[in-house]
Amino acid sequence: MKVDHHDLYQDFPEMKDAIDVLKSGNAHFARLFSSYNRLTGKVEDLEEHDMPVADFTMEDMKKQRVKLKDELYHLMLAFRAGQQAAR
Repeated sequence: MKVDHHDLYQDFPEMKDAIDVLKSGNAHFARLFSSYNRLTGKVEDLEEHDMPVADFTMEDMKKQRVKLKDELYHLMLAFRAGQQAAR
């Protein structure tokens, strides 16, 4: 099965600098980033190996991933806004 990889660096290449700074300087972002990557790894592993899992379980995992990604994105936007305000 073809699996789409959901890496934040790939999804938001324009935010690479923000991701790097936030991962090392913001504990909340770092925790969310780690959780997102763990969950993404689980989902992709299940899809890649075509492992049996209940539809609602997979759907729930994907919803959690979207929620984490949304929160991470908003933190990146806030970081960028703060950078621009400081100029």
